[in-house]
Amino acid sequence: MSDGDVNDEYEARLADLERRVRILEGEATRRGAGDGPGGTGPVADVAESTGSVTYGGFVSLHGHVRWNIEYDAGASLALDPVPVAAVLDALGNPARLAIVRTLLRGPATATELQEATDLTSTGRLYHHLRALSAARVVEQGSRNRYRIAPEKVVPLLVLTVAAADVGEQLR
Repeated sequence: MSDGDVNDEYEARLADLERRVRILEGEATRRGAGDGPGGTGPVADVAESTGSVTYGGFVSLHGHVRWNIEYDAGASLALDPVPVAAVLDALGNPARLAIVRTLLRGPATATELQEATDLTSTGRLYHHLRALSAARVVEQGSRNRYRIAPEKVVPLLVLTVAAADVGEQLR
């Protein structure tokens, strides 16, 4: 791993920690978001609110996952762009999206991922896995076995459906 990769990962993690501290320090109030894991992000006072964005789901892919979130629309425009862009950038590559789609079905080894995504080089596979890991999309659960954390399953499916909607595939 190059110094640039380490610095990029460090910067992304630092930005995420700073965002979490701002939320914990009461930058905004929180309210419940349904059952199961998940929750909400900042929700502004009703008088100041520009509306809210909500999403959720219950899926049974490699386990049962229920996720609901509501986030103030105005606050969403103030989110730190670095980690958001890192996730979107990581998912913006067809090979990486194929890796994520495979892992949404369940954990897989590097060999299984290489076969499922038709990547001809292990070097290319690991290049894509590093980018997905740096963006916190994919985790390495055990030696050479990769997965997507359960709390990220529904958000990743929502991103996929939202991108398809923006790209007018759903119309």
